[in-house]
Amino acid sequence: MNKLDKVLYTARAHTTGGREGQSRTDDGRLDVKLTSPGGGGQGTNPEQLFASGYSACFIGAMKAVAGKQKITLPQDLSVDSEVDLGPVGQAYGIAVRMNVSLPGMDKAAARQLVDAAHQVCPYSNATRGNIDVQINVV
Repeated sequence: MNKLDKVLYTARAHTTGGREGQSRTDDGRLDVKLTSPGGGGQGTNPEQLFASGYSACFIGAMKAVAGKQKITLPQDLSVDSEVDLGPVGQAYGIAVRMNVSLPGMDKAAARQLVDAAHQVCPYSNATRGNIDVQINVV
């Protein structure tokens, strides 16, 4: 297990009701209704939140790597992420696919950047060896 050298930020959320509930951050910036995947409710679900969080974090990691390597990223870069939920034996698990779009960037350079970002991204480091993560350059 990796221990943090220093805490830079702590996110705090209060959740009630599980997948059919409500979650709110302590600063009120996020206040969401939760609904099970495929359910009829109006809320989001943990898998959608994970997909959004991981893709946003991954873009941040690409920007950090690009800054250190003096690489200019395309303004319209994007990540489309998919998080699958399914059974793993008697438990449940997730799998992730991310399609990274770096328009106008050389494919080999884009692949190197994505691979380097995957090494520094906190979500990538948290999931490495635990779930299937596929990162594609599209």
